[in-house]
Amino acid sequence: MAITDWPAGERPREKLLERGAAALSDAELLAIFLRTGVTGKSAVDVARDLLSRFGGLRPLLQADEAGFCAAPGLGQAKYAQLQAVLEMGRRHLEADLERGEALTSPAATRRFLSARLRDYPFEVFSVLFLDNRHRVLAFEELFRGTIDGASVHPREVVRRVLHHNAAAVILAHNHPSGVAEPSRSDALITRRLSEALSLIDVRLLDHLIIGDTAVSLAERGEL
Repeated sequence: MAITDWPAGERPREKLLERGAAALSDAELLAIFLRTGVTGKSAVDVARDLLSRFGGLRPLLQADEAGFCAAPGLGQAKYAQLQAVLEMGRRHLEADLERGEALTSPAATRRFLSARLRDYPFEVFSVLFLDNRHRVLAFEELFRGTIDGASVHPREVVRRVLHHNAAAVILAHNHPSGVAEPSRSDALITRRLSEALSLIDVRLLDHLIIGDTAVSLAERGEL
């Protein structure tokens, strides 16, 4: 049965408009994105098949172009469309921070950093540069690869801080495994950068470890 033949309250698009996007299942949200099904299957059926194939919504959104386009019902046009949607979401979160909400709304900071870093298949170390009123001046991804004491260079962090004339910073890096528990290396990096930044009178406000959740070293009393 085509979705247009379903009762109005069960159709994903009408359900979204009536009850909001949060009321929809992953399959229903994906069906709206897909718009159409294939012969013998509705868009919701195709969506369910895709979620099963990829192991859930997040792995589907993380899929590379080749893996995404190889799935039935998808292709380069859908891949490009999806990447545009994801980037709009990231820019929306970044705009929240640009309005000065980085510290007045810690949740906005976590959402933004999680959206930027969570899905990388490798580790990325980044810095939010803040002014003396804790408004965001810039966000930069500074180091990539295995994040340890040897790969994160305090001199480069200090150079970028001085470039932006920042008064405070928030550090963040991701754990591709999804496990956000800080390691000994994370503690070492934090300590080294805190010492380097204190020499130029710049405050290190937090270091967030991004995985399936976000862990704050400041909240743990480790700063």
